[in-house]
Amino acid sequence: MNQWWYSFYFIVLGVVAFFTGEIVTFVMLGFILLSLNNINNTLKKIYHSKKE
Repeated sequence: MNQWWYSFYFIVLGVVAFFTGEIVTFVMLGFILLSLNNINNTLKKIYHSKKE
């Protein structure tokens, strides 16, 4: 997924969280998604460096 899809997904979750009153859950989910994205990017960099 590219950056546009992440932004779209984040906005949709934010709107749903606002209407359901789950703002804290939204913030925590945002932290989890950012952490997983950073882990994924790091693993990709390691894979490409080992591949070469």
